[in-house]
Amino acid sequence: MNLILQSLDADHSAIARIASLADATAEDISSGDRHAWRCADVAYSASLKALIDAACFGARIDCAWLPATPQLGDFKLLAMDMDSTLITIECIDEIADMQGLKPQVAAITEAAMRGELEFDESLTRRVALLKGLEASALQRVYDERLQLSPGAQSMLAAVKAAGIKTLLVSGGFTFFTDRMKDTLGLDYAHSNVLEIVDGKLTGKVVGAIVNAEEKKNTVERVCAELNIAASQAIVMGDGANDLSMMGVAGLSVAFRAKPVVREKASVALNFVGLDGILPILA
Repeated sequence: MNLILQSLDADHSAIARIASLADATAEDISSGDRHAWRCADVAYSASLKALIDAACFGARIDCAWLPATPQLGDFKLLAMDMDSTLITIECIDEIADMQGLKPQVAAITEAAMRGELEFDESLTRRVALLKGLEASALQRVYDERLQLSPGAQSMLAAVKAAGIKTLLVSGGFTFFTDRMKDTLGLDYAHSNVLEIVDGKLTGKVVGAIVNAEEKKNTVERVCAELNIAASQAIVMGDGANDLSMMGVAGLSVAFRAKPVVREKASVALNFVGLDGILPILA
């Protein structure tokens, strides 16, 4: 196996210590401000992986185990969750903050992302709490609070340069995904539609909810449209409702994710930015 190590602070002594656990030499494959190392031909075992994963997490180092080094050009689609993945916030939590209800809504969001609450129910409950809010609050959240996650711009630039199509698929709302699609030049976007009547939120979603199954179906539909296999897709997410679409991908990436998602993803980026996929796919 190849073991790819990444660190924001480039602690060479910690990298050397991890490499010694793998009985390997760490080759520096850093590029620009991305600090990365490759340990090639590591004699993989489940016990060694558990040891190194724990050591890396404790040292704030990201590690990725790959049977061979895949190339960015092997993939044709990048599908991304939006909230807490492509962007740093949960939009619905910030909308709720305009109503003074952020703690209540955020608690439901957190439970859903951990997989403790069924997503349709969680979204219905959270949106209902927004009833009566002026729709202008959505623009305020977009203007004042929405920020891209670290590394998003450089990741998207590299992905586009490689000719890979991009899909933003979210359990959030079209108000935000449509704007992100236009601003970032993404190819596809799919999310929920908030009902607005007379300039106010009604507390309802229009149409079917974009839940875990619909996220997976969306990835598969776009792959079919592009005439590619789902194995040619990279899927990035952070919550339990991303697991289904991550499960059909050729490479699944957990970004700053909940434990249940980290455990099942091909790669977990806990500390570096979204562009942490680039050394892995070099």
